[in-house]
Amino acid sequence: MATHHTRALGRIAVAPSVIALLLWMIVPLAMTLWFSFLRYNLLDPNPACSVLDPGQLFDKANRCIAGTRNYYYFLTDPAFFRAMTNSLLLVGWVLVISVVGGTLLALLLDQAIYGRSIVRLMIIAPFFVMPTVSALVWQNMMMDPIIGFIAWITKSLGLGAIDWFTHYPMTAVVIMVSWQWLPFATLIILTALQSFDEEQKEAAQMDGTPPLSFFWYMILPHLARPITVVILIETIFLLNIFAEIYVTGTGGRVGNLPFLVYQYGLISNDIGGASAGGVIAVILANIVAFFLMRMVGKNLEK
Repeated sequence: MATHHTRALGRIAVAPSVIALLLWMIVPLAMTLWFSFLRYNLLDPNPACSVLDPGQLFDKANRCIAGTRNYYYFLTDPAFFRAMTNSLLLVGWVLVISVVGGTLLALLLDQAIYGRSIVRLMIIAPFFVMPTVSALVWQNMMMDPIIGFIAWITKSLGLGAIDWFTHYPMTAVVIMVSWQWLPFATLIILTALQSFDEEQKEAAQMDGTPPLSFFWYMILPHLARPITVVILIETIFLLNIFAEIYVTGTGGRVGNLPFLVYQYGLISNDIGGASAGGVIAVILANIVAFFLMRMVGKNLEK
């Protein structure tokens, strides 16, 4: 049993790492919060707005302090509701495709098939591709209406080529993101399948249990926890999708909340508005994470 002295030494030993981690998290968040209350536009810079000098901030023209106006303009911007809708659609469709497809692929890879190791490697590989590279590959090699692989298939079948990023931008982005996150869901669910009791499988086979009934009443309850973990982790990361939208130039119609913050900060040069959007995005992400963590906790307690 650790004594009071050893516990104190342990706290002292980990204190530098904890302090560094807190500073790494708190300082950027505090600066974002600070700028969200300022009138700070790079096209009309005011040196007083970028220094921590109260005497300069509260000048007669009130050039710096914006109060809650940045939040008001961001929340009442019609683009905000469109970005929220796009974020929910993107996250929802990718979760459905990755969870359903990952479950089916995991069931396939759990069988004794020829070349199973190679197939597993090929399926998991897309998860390690950088989002920017993935977007460029899909845009130029797969979905290009002239030289793309999908266009070649449709033309070979006598069908016309589809200009995905012009007519179906949301579908194109969903396909790209799902392709990258499907391996993650497959890997987690496959790991859970391999822990399923073999005696239960043999008993179900001996009793002549139909495959669908076996999956619905035995396999699916066993996968409840890993599927919940997949939903939690993917939702957190999918809320931050940006590279695929930016690289493919679909932000005008598929722009989500991170892309809207980018438009405020780096296109409109409105640092105050972008900071307010960043704070709102953090709050919304934490609300989502709170409810997802509650859902995960309930499943883990069963």
